[in-house]
Amino acid sequence: MQKPLNLGVLISGGGRTLQNLIDRIEDGSLKARVQIVIGSHPGAFGLERAKRHKIPSVVIDRGSFKGEPTLGGFSQAITEELGRYELDLVVLAGFNCLYRIPERYEGKVMNIHPALIPAFCGKGYYGENVHRAVLEYGVKVTGCTVHFADNSYDHGPIILQRTVPVLNGDTPEGLAERVFKEECIAYPEAIRLFQEGRLKIEGRKVRVLPPK
Repeated sequence: MQKPLNLGVLISGGGRTLQNLIDRIEDGSLKARVQIVIGSHPGAFGLERAKRHKIPSVVIDRGSFKGEPTLGGFSQAITEELGRYELDLVVLAGFNCLYRIPERYEGKVMNIHPALIPAFCGKGYYGENVHRAVLEYGVKVTGCTVHFADNSYDHGPIILQRTVPVLNGDTPEGLAERVFKEECIAYPEAIRLFQEGRLKIEGRKVRVLPPK
């Protein structure tokens, strides 16, 4: 029997992505355990979601680390907290801060972005900012991307993408909801592929191996 994957989850906001993973774990479609949830500020509602499900959580407040030069301290604090647990994978779930990934977690940190990378991504492109930019640019297709994280925003090798048509009359809010539905499918799928040992990083690319 496949043993559950031990996850550490980093959040900054409402925690809907976290909730989706919790729901998939509880319905048995994702064999995993969330060992720790780390919030980047104390007002993140995702921390309350963790509490409701009796998942350990902690705040490492980005605001207490001033400026880019101290990002190392912020990342180090996260790494130290993650290190208290035996984790197989670190999951960024609406985490809008840069986490500088130490060697021990290289290839073991995933992120999901609500657009088709490399479009509409990078620093400042999060939440409805992304969907507003999509609509303003006039593209016909958007979607979501799951990728391995590196030390730049939305930059690491892509694992999988799912698409959503941009409709006439779309609003940022409406488009966000449709993209999120695809995120709810994509992230658990990528985590399952990781758990099955089917993701091989080859430079900028991720090769999805056939089932063993």
